[in-house]
Amino acid sequence: MVRRKREKKRRPPFGIPKGIVLLATPEGWRHSVFTVDGGTHCGRFTDVPVNAGPAEARAAAAAMLVGLAHDFHEARVDVTWDLPQEPGSWTAQVTVAASPPNAFG
Repeated sequence: MVRRKREKKRRPPFGIPKGIVLLATPEGWRHSVFTVDGGTHCGRFTDVPVNAGPAEARAAAAAMLVGLAHDFHEARVDVTWDLPQEPGSWTAQVTVAASPPNAFG
């Protein structure tokens, strides 16, 4: 009998996102993503124009978070933006969405 080589299950490079801070800077839109395991990942959006408005930047950030949760954790998440506390800064909470009921029983 031929045995298949056992593959180690790789741990995702970071935890599920739980929040984000979005900042408008003269160089472009920057973000800091906070994860449930205590990690922080920072960067800037290269696909969002420097002169883009807050709505476009928030949409790009939400899409990024949804994509990361799906691709690395196979989870669906909802992104809820808080009211801005100061100009040029936005925060959002990320929650794992309820799984849809199994259609096959």
